[in-house]
Amino acid sequence: MAVTSSSDRGSWNSKLGFIMAAAGSAVGLGNIWGFPTKVATEGGAAYLIIYLLCTFLIGFPVMVAELSIGRRSGKNPVGAFKALSDSKFFPFVGLWGVICGVMILSFYTVIAGWAFGYAFEEIFYYFGWDTLAQLLTDTGHGPKNAVIAAVFMFGTIKIISGGVSDGIEKATKTMMPMLIGIIVIMIGYVLTQDGASEGVKEYLLPDFSKINASLIFSAMGQAFFSLSLGMGALITYGSYLNKKENIPQAAAFVTLADVGIAFLAGLMIIPAMYVARNAGIEIFVGDQLASSTDLVFQILPALFHTIGGAMGLILGVVFFLLLSIAALTSTISLLEVPVSYAIDEYGLERKKAAWYIGLGILAVSVAVSFNPSLIGTFDYVFNNLGLPIGGLLICVFVGYVWKTDSAIAEMENGFIGIKQTLFAKVWPFFIKVICPAVILYNIVSNFL
Repeated sequence: MAVTSSSDRGSWNSKLGFIMAAAGSAVGLGNIWGFPTKVATEGGAAYLIIYLLCTFLIGFPVMVAELSIGRRSGKNPVGAFKALSDSKFFPFVGLWGVICGVMILSFYTVIAGWAFGYAFEEIFYYFGWDTLAQLLTDTGHGPKNAVIAAVFMFGTIKIISGGVSDGIEKATKTMMPMLIGIIVIMIGYVLTQDGASEGVKEYLLPDFSKINASLIFSAMGQAFFSLSLGMGALITYGSYLNKKENIPQAAAFVTLADVGIAFLAGLMIIPAMYVARNAGIEIFVGDQLASSTDLVFQILPALFHTIGGAMGLILGVVFFLLLSIAALTSTISLLEVPVSYAIDEYGLERKKAAWYIGLGILAVSVAVSFNPSLIGTFDYVFNNLGLPIGGLLICVFVGYVWKTDSAIAEMENGFIGIKQTLFAKVWPFFIKVICPAVILYNIVSNFL
């Protein structure tokens, strides 16, 4: 294995920088449009309560496990498993995580490009440039998809090339407060509009009659995926953590940030849907709310166009810039995982690794741009199945190969006395039994 300079690996300058970066990795397009529609269609606040419980009971323990692996080894997902055991199998688990991240990024940039393009669609619509506006709303237009995906990828590469502290940390410290600020401003406007109160009721009033096994496992799946678990992103981010940092505390902050932003997104999106219905825009398909994709790329643009004038333009542009920022905070972590792998395992200099890998992934993105039907296949294989398989095997590794005692010993570096806490008594049981059982159920459900 080639020797890697510490300057190429990098480290976080502060706990806040890590929390912003890790929360940015977790917060993505799914938080902004996927989560709110699930809440609205699956029991309102009842789903929200179950989701919060699952996030802290399932997602949080696995996040702690990934961060512990990363910090103890100081390596990428493949190198981490090599460093912590003699197993020949688990380095392939790390490699699988890298592959999943690469393939998710290949289609994520295309979807992110759609969102970014819609910001300009709002401008073109406002000025009456209908031909250009229609071009940007055509998600099947290959050349347009490829160009905007390339712009998005180049921005991601540029940030990753800057390193951990000067690139990722600096960018996310700027983007995350901006993202939260935009959501709060949008909430403030939406809640003053006619029809918003009905949306708030749908979002916050619980329908406990809808709580069943299906809802619980749906919420578990959402919690797991929303935290970017199973692909090695948090192992990689954990490898840049200072030994003085309290891992459970840092993981709790990241989890709180993720669920907090998801909650705010719901408070923005669901009332906005009912504002749209009040304006005469259809938001139901039969007796079900429109899908999340229809919501973002049909219903909300129609709402902004109906509002019209400067206010409609501002709201439309700001909303789609919000989506773009959320997407960019995720693409950063998706690219950092294979870049870290190339730096550690092959001794590549960071900028070269970022450009070589980024452009390689972009080639796949271009193929997806001309054949968007691939998105569904890639999403199912590498996201719906790939990430939980990775998460399941990470639990097995920490619980039965590296052992939870070793992980807790690593946590003790930043949390003196952790062995005497309730966390140290409960967390191993969740990693060995509860989390694997739940994740396995979701994997089997996806197959069936």
